[in-house]
Amino acid sequence: MSPAPDERDRIRAAMDRILEGIPQQSDGALTIVALATEAGVPRNALTQRHLDLKNEFYERVRARGGIPDGEKRLRRQLVKAKELRAKIKAENLQLRADNEALVATLHQVVMENRLLRLQISDRSSNIRALPMQPCSEDR
Repeated sequence: MSPAPDERDRIRAAMDRILEGIPQQSDGALTIVALATEAGVPRNALTQRHLDLKNEFYERVRARGGIPDGEKRLRRQLVKAKELRAKIKAENLQLRADNEALVATLHQVVMENRLLRLQISDRSSNIRALPMQPCSEDR
């Protein structure tokens, strides 16, 4: 499908309306989607046929000291991702420390168990093994 002869003019007019804060067909967001909606053209008209107008739009947004809405959204997502990464890193460090403590405790229990078994097997010891009572779960 070939572009309408006035497509570039409509895009430029839409660009002016959005940047002046008086959109008629879109929400006025500083995005290519809003620009395409405002101009009444498909989005791919800006991403494929009129890349120069897309780039001009973003340049004008930046020149006014504004940040395109898509970039703002991505920056917010980046901040959240960095916060989540820091949280996960702290949790990972805590889990590693907990794991080391559990391994040390397990080693200590195994050694104590060995010592007790040796004492039980030694006939001269005062320690006697008692018969095991079944647990309530075994009944």
